[in-house]
Amino acid sequence: MVDRILLVEDDPTIGEVLTASLRSHAYQVMWERTGRGALARAAAAEADLVLLDLGLPDLDGVEVCRQLRRLQPECVLVMLTARSTEMDVVVGLESGADDYLVKPIRLAEFHARLRAHLRRGGSARVRPAVRTVGDLTIDPPRRRVTIAGQEVHLRPKEFDLLAQLAAEPEVAHSREQLMCDVWDENWFGSTKTLDVHIAALRRKLLRSGTDAADRRPRIVTVRGHGYRLEVPAPDGRG
Repeated sequence: MVDRILLVEDDPTIGEVLTASLRSHAYQVMWERTGRGALARAAAAEADLVLLDLGLPDLDGVEVCRQLRRLQPECVLVMLTARSTEMDVVVGLESGADDYLVKPIRLAEFHARLRAHLRRGGSARVRPAVRTVGDLTIDPPRRRVTIAGQEVHLRPKEFDLLAQLAAEPEVAHSREQLMCDVWDENWFGSTKTLDVHIAALRRKLLRSGTDAADRRPRIVTVRGHGYRLEVPAPDGRG
């Protein structure tokens, strides 16, 4: 089956180069030059992956990102941006993107990253059985997470990342291993994507439930290594 890519890019030169390059790699390409055009296309046709330029002429790219995520929650969303500062990247990722590429784009890296995302098919290699860690329950077949019975709504990569941490609670997972398991074994480039997804997971776990004595697991930073999912003690002192 041919992977369908929605390219949102207003620059005609960049758009033509990327469209030709994508088609030469046997992708089906839908090219839109405006945010409104992208949203209309996303409402009418499914995409496996969206490449979104944040510098659009009609709408704010971050808002387009948020709306695309609502329209197509399961697709992979990759930002194309000339805004390389950390804050710009974080804002973009928190608006719903799974990854980002900074312009000017190197085509070799560009295609490697796309292959990595599409191989994953929007989900990591998580264990299929339902798993309970403290008050947290992860149901991979249903792609559902609850805390003390209350559903927690996660984006695809947030779910995959939490499921990977919960597969081995209390074990320190390295940053490199998490990128390999949740994104792809051939991943290369910045791991800022991982940090933003961890931050989003922490906020969502913290917001879920109201009982101060509950046993919601928390994601702990292991300095110089990675992250660990930690379960509070039964008396709430953890």
